[in-house]
Amino acid sequence: MAPIALESEDHARDAAFNKILHGKSAEEKAGFRAMMKKGSAAQKAAIDEYFKHWDNKEAGTETIEIREARKAEYATLTRHYYNLATDLYEYGWGTSFHFCRFAYGEGFYQAIARHEHYLAHMMGLRDGMKVLDVGCGVGGPAREIAKFTGANIVGLNNNDYQIERAERYAVKEGLANQLGFTKGDFMQMSFPPNVFDAVYAIEATVHAPSLEGVYSEIFRVLKPGGVFGVYEWLMTDQYDNDNPHHREIRLGIEQGDGISNMVKIDEALEAIRKAGFVLEHHEDLADRVDARPWYYPLDGDLRMASSLGDIITIVRLTRLGRFAVHNLVGALETTGLIPKGTKKTADSLGVAADCLVAGGKEKLFTPMYLMVARKPEA
Repeated sequence: MAPIALESEDHARDAAFNKILHGKSAEEKAGFRAMMKKGSAAQKAAIDEYFKHWDNKEAGTETIEIREARKAEYATLTRHYYNLATDLYEYGWGTSFHFCRFAYGEGFYQAIARHEHYLAHMMGLRDGMKVLDVGCGVGGPAREIAKFTGANIVGLNNNDYQIERAERYAVKEGLANQLGFTKGDFMQMSFPPNVFDAVYAIEATVHAPSLEGVYSEIFRVLKPGGVFGVYEWLMTDQYDNDNPHHREIRLGIEQGDGISNMVKIDEALEAIRKAGFVLEHHEDLADRVDARPWYYPLDGDLRMASSLGDIITIVRLTRLGRFAVHNLVGALETTGLIPKGTKKTADSLGVAADCLVAGGKEKLFTPMYLMVARKPEA
């Protein structure tokens, strides 16, 4: 593996910025109430820092140097992305920030939970195991997997605001003794070697500048014989980087989802093997024949919703729902109720949604490439 330049960590700096930007909004319910409690100057700083990597950088003129600049600031880019997007995610999607498969008649949140259960099942997670969740978000999957398996889970995250919200939810659900959350960069974890029975990552390691780098860190902290399971975001073998339309889809996904550099399936498979793992199972779950495609909530076909409750949830994710949010957020910005830049963030998420649907329909992208691998005993 070519050496990867890692960003210097400064937890005191990040905590101070978090306090200025988010204040006590982690204690609010998700969505617009939390958005109204942000610090305007810090919001502008986060907007400027994040969008400097994307503004006026189109797919047709993108250079290797531009992509390398994003990779060099992978941790800052990801941290500010979630500073800006977390409340919008919770408003539109819930507390488990990932896609899933859909069975016939299955509700949205039921399907989300089943996707988490399936990963835990494939990994063989059990009661009492010490498990690491790499890139845990606000802890939705950790809470569900803890309840499903009985495992003790540590969530790793480089965003202070998400950790605060994850801790709040864990207390609310009576899981504080089973769950813990820690600040850190998954490319340079502070854990000693050989401490976890299992490690999983759900649509999180795509933020790494190098999959081999993050997989190698996961390998290091796993006990010999320990298992690693991941749902990875990847471009498929059908993706052609020389095709301008394909590059536009990839860039739209990356910009709207805080990703410095998304790679193809073959690179991920090579990375996990080079990290030292024995690959036990891998497949693109998006290729399974399901009642509804994984991207249907973003596609706007409400006929696929299984209940009135799902319609209410999913309508917010459609183009019509995103248009309504665009106008509402714009009005709230104009009146000063929420900081400027929120609309720009919401619009970027909308571009990503359209590109995710296009990537799914054209079989160029998958958010659920499943890999289950084991660290050898010796």
